[in-house]
Order: sequence, then C-alpha cells, then structure tokens
Amino acid sequence: MKLKTLIADDEPLARERLRFLLGSDEEIQIVGECRNGREAIAALKTNRIDVLFLDIEMPGKDGFSVIDQVGHANIPVTVFVTAHNQYAVQAFEVRALDYLTKPVEPERLRATLGRIKERIASHAALLTQEQLKSVLAALEIQSAKEAPKRLLVHCGTKESFVTIGDIEWIEAADYYCCLHVGPRSVMLRETIKQLASTLDQNKFVRIHRSIIVNVDQVREILREGQSEGSVILKSGQRLKMSKTGWQNLLAMSRT
Repeated sequence: MKLKTLIADDEPLARERLRFLLGSDEEIQIVGECRNGREAIAALKTNRIDVLFLDIEMPGKDGFSVIDQVGHANIPVTVFVTAHNQYAVQAFEVRALDYLTKPVEPERLRATLGRIKERIASHAALLTQEQLKSVLAALEIQSAKEAPKRLLVHCGTKESFVTIGDIEWIEAADYYCCLHVGPRSVMLRETIKQLASTLDQNKFVRIHRSIIVNVDQVREILREGQSEGSVILKSGQRLKMSKTGWQNLLAMSRT
C-alpha cells in the first residue's frame, strides 16, 4: 500500500529536494505540494493524506496554525521540516512524529520513513483489532438475543432434549420449572424467571407469576372480573391468568 504524502513548504528548492529524496521510496506517493499554510489546510480537508511533511515558518499561517485549524484528530502522521531548531519542543507537544532540520539528509530521512511506516502499521493493526472486537461483541449480542431451539433436561440417570416449540406450557416449582410437553411432564433445574428471559418473547408469554404459556397452544382466553382470567389450551387444559398476564398477552398481540 502506498502512503499518500503531502509536502507543505514555501521554499521551492526545499520542496524539490524533499520530493527527490522521497522518490526513492516505492511506498511513498506524493499527492500534492503546498506553498503556504492556507493551501495545506485546503489539501488536508479535501484529501485523504497519510503523511504530512510540514514546514513551520510559512507565509500567512505557520505549521502550528495548520494543525490547529485542521484539528489534531484529523492530522495525518506529521513530520516537521524546518531550518530552525527552536521549535522542536513545541513540535513534539502537538504530537509530531519527527523533526527534521534543513537541509534534510538522506540517511536521516530514511530513519524517519521507517518510523512513519511503523506508526501507520501499528495504527492499522489497532484499528483491525478494534473492528474485530466490535464484530465479536455484535455476534455475542445477537447470539444472546436468539432464543434457544432445544432444552437439555435431566431425568434420573438420563438426559434428553426437549424441543421448545413442543412445550405447551411451563409451571414454576420452586427452583425448578415443570415443562408440559403433550402427555408428559419434565423438570428443568431453572427458575421460571430465568427461563422466561431466554424464551422467544413472540411465542411464550408469562400469563401468571408461576405460568408461561405457548401462545400457539391457546384456544380460548376467558376474563373473570377485572383482575383475573384464564386461558384454555387446545388440549383442554385450563390455566390461571393474572391481570398482568392479560396485559402481556395484549402487548404481544400488538407487536
């Protein structure tokens, strides 16, 4: 990958020398040259730049003004190139990668280019790592939201799977849940609150503090006063329904 590079310097000979020295590096692509701070600001705001070689003393806006106006977060990897030594401390305070004095020596520039490539490679690796973390986190959230298809239940010395779609209703039994599946009932060591949080909310509704029902198995809903009622399953089983349970059923029907 070529590194898009911008040179900003008001001296034509300085730009020419730097362009010549950078031309020997195949990974560097010079995409623009600026004669002053104003041109540098415009170029940085309109183009994706990876590396900036920036003079400090330029007409109009100096190098530090360029960084201030573009914003530290938007400035690419920056190397100051100047004929003066007195700005070195200030240059590193604005997080410049390096500080070269004119005339730039080839060996010194090669060392700087090595550091530039290391910085950009490290930044790219960090971005990749953060993107991977984001993808994994999204997958974990998605997996957590997906309702399970089966439940593993213990029965004596045996274990068996119960297809959740086959469950007609669920009854709380202290720290267990009794799963009613057709003519048989199996016990699951899990509280009804825990189980309710993992089931498909569009299929299973808690109609009572101790009862969850599979809505596909409901044949009738009966209201008995303002606070109580019951549901009749296709099997003929009648289950108690609280006022909150009735509201849960209504809320599900509206989604």
